[in-house]
Amino acid sequence: MKLVVFGLTVTSSWGNGHATLWRSLIRALARRGHAVTFFERDVPWYANARDAFDIPGLTVVAYPDWQAALPQARAALRGADAAMVTSYCADGVAASDLVLGEGRGARVFYDLDTPVTLDLLAGGKPPDWLPPQGLSGFDLVLSYTGGEALARLRTELGARRVAPLYGSVDPDAHRPAEPVAAYRADLSYLGTYAADRQVALERLFVEPARRRPGGRFVIGGAQYPQDFPWTPNIHFVRHMPPPEHPAFFSSSRLTLNVTRRAMAALGWCPSGRLFEAAACGTPVLSDAWDGLDHFYAPGEEILVARDTADALAALDLPEAEIRRIARRARDRTLAEHAGDRRAAELEAALEGIRAPVMEG
Repeated sequence: MKLVVFGLTVTSSWGNGHATLWRSLIRALARRGHAVTFFERDVPWYANARDAFDIPGLTVVAYPDWQAALPQARAALRGADAAMVTSYCADGVAASDLVLGEGRGARVFYDLDTPVTLDLLAGGKPPDWLPPQGLSGFDLVLSYTGGEALARLRTELGARRVAPLYGSVDPDAHRPAEPVAAYRADLSYLGTYAADRQVALERLFVEPARRRPGGRFVIGGAQYPQDFPWTPNIHFVRHMPPPEHPAFFSSSRLTLNVTRRAMAALGWCPSGRLFEAAACGTPVLSDAWDGLDHFYAPGEEILVARDTADALAALDLPEAEIRRIARRARDRTLAEHAGDRRAAELEAALEGIRAPVMEG
């Protein structure tokens, strides 16, 4: 299969969660004999922070503007078995018009940010990556988010056929690594700063750090403001490129997952960091959201915290218990949440386009 993607970025993980997901999926697709051509607008903030090169099966077209991209895009579509536009694509509307008008294979929209899309729609501000007519023209709409989101993509955006395609992890890229002293933590958190995560982050990370002054807490990420409520025992590592993630997680006794507000409210939207940490054999403490138990069993494969007391209780668990939880989570991640599993699910979803759409 030849797949053409018009997306946000695959070349830079700076400040976004799309690139790492795509790398895992593309490597898995390549192992299955498929090839991907990925179009992304060449913007300075990604051009200056590119951290992926020579991914098997991938051809990248980084274009300065849409008019410059059109000749290559049209040529790519002529030989494509499937063409896909994603959320946050810098030229999402124009790319959708091209795919719907000239695509000869399966025409797909992949919303990697469904909670954000639906949240903006509810606020009367449709996102600029959506075609004005909605998603009814696509043969298939994939969603990073399952559950209720799938029904809402139908009712609110006219999607005719929907399927979840969750994030995944590349086991070759994310696996247990040698700990690094600078990353050593009793509790770590890896993620770009987001204002809508701040309340939960303070409750589950900052306040536990205050109450455990002898502990070591580490945050890795980008865009943290000067007024972040740092404590003396919270250490900061600015922007962690993907090759450093395994060492970061493997240096943590426990790592925290905090879900963005819209994602947590809708549920069924696992962060890619969740799978990465579990694949590295690191015990995960997560905030609570609907659908979490579909991915990991609370108390057996993952720890769940609703408040500071829960976070402190997790920190106080015996080492043997949190290691058992980590082993179970890693086993399930490799079996159910690796790139090869998602590639097979994508193949099945594309194959399903040939079947009649079931109403209701």
